[in-house]
Amino acid sequence: MASLSFKDFKSDQEVRWCPGCGDHAVLAALQRALPMVSQSLNYEKERYVVVSGIGCSSRLPYYMDTYGFHSIHGRATAISTGIKVANPWLTVWQACGDGDALAIGGNHFIHAIRRNVDINIILFNNQIYGLTKGQYSPTSKFGAITKTSPYGTVEHPFNPGSLVLGAKGTFFARSLDVTLKLTEEVMTAAALHDGCSVMEMLTNCVIFNDGAHKSISDPSVREDRTIVLRHGEKMVFGKNHDKGLVLNGMGLRVVTIGEGGFTLDDVLVHDAHCKNAGIHMMLADMKYPDFPVALGVIRDVKDVTYDDGVRDQVKDVTRTSNIHCVDDLLRSGSTWEIK
Repeated sequence: MASLSFKDFKSDQEVRWCPGCGDHAVLAALQRALPMVSQSLNYEKERYVVVSGIGCSSRLPYYMDTYGFHSIHGRATAISTGIKVANPWLTVWQACGDGDALAIGGNHFIHAIRRNVDINIILFNNQIYGLTKGQYSPTSKFGAITKTSPYGTVEHPFNPGSLVLGAKGTFFARSLDVTLKLTEEVMTAAALHDGCSVMEMLTNCVIFNDGAHKSISDPSVREDRTIVLRHGEKMVFGKNHDKGLVLNGMGLRVVTIGEGGFTLDDVLVHDAHCKNAGIHMMLADMKYPDFPVALGVIRDVKDVTYDDGVRDQVKDVTRTSNIHCVDDLLRSGSTWEIK
């Protein structure tokens, strides 16, 4: 198999996102990650299919030179599930927004996670409905002033990480649109995971919610307000790498290494493969300013997948069943002939 490159996954379509939109960076990361995935797993280009719903991010299939399916609002996860079950040979990538996936598509989203369908879900989270011109979404901050909440929202937002882990998700990761290399790393890890992979991408909408993630994405403060988690490594962060996370009773605490009696030995080591999701849930829930926002692969555990279960069940039933064709099926129960 010939090696694939960034250009092999770049379509001839003009990218029609606003200049400065965070979606550009996520697209570039995906186009860069898939050649690495192909090399690692020996995948041909024909194995890839990109599915989307409706929204700004859902234009992504047009910009990928792969099989693609631009579906309907909120139903990308259902269609992705159908594609994977019908043809498990395909590697399915799904692009969806925080409104598309978590509002009208919320039911499909949580059940694909619960079933552990082997699909890769890229959740673009700009905390706003962009394509429909600025209504608040399920992830908009409490009190956010938008077109549909001129006096501020009175709804508490979803935390996608909490939602995924609450649905017994086996893979959850998070990245920023401005951290291209980290996003590539997350996408590669998601592709190698056998099961439902959810990647939350914190993206910026320059038109309707500019600066939504600036408090953590700005280069001048990013190292102090985010922590990049990698399996087997200490949970250390900060410009001077002098801050860390420790257990404080049943919760987490930020400490300064070398102060208050805390040393590097006290800092937690990230275990993304731990079956118990307790620490993972705490990491996914962390918010600035009390905690750094967790980036990278937070959870990556093995479990049986839905598509493998369906495949094995069909094989077992086929081997033992007396029904081998439609005629057999029609005559298998209480039937009669009308003359």
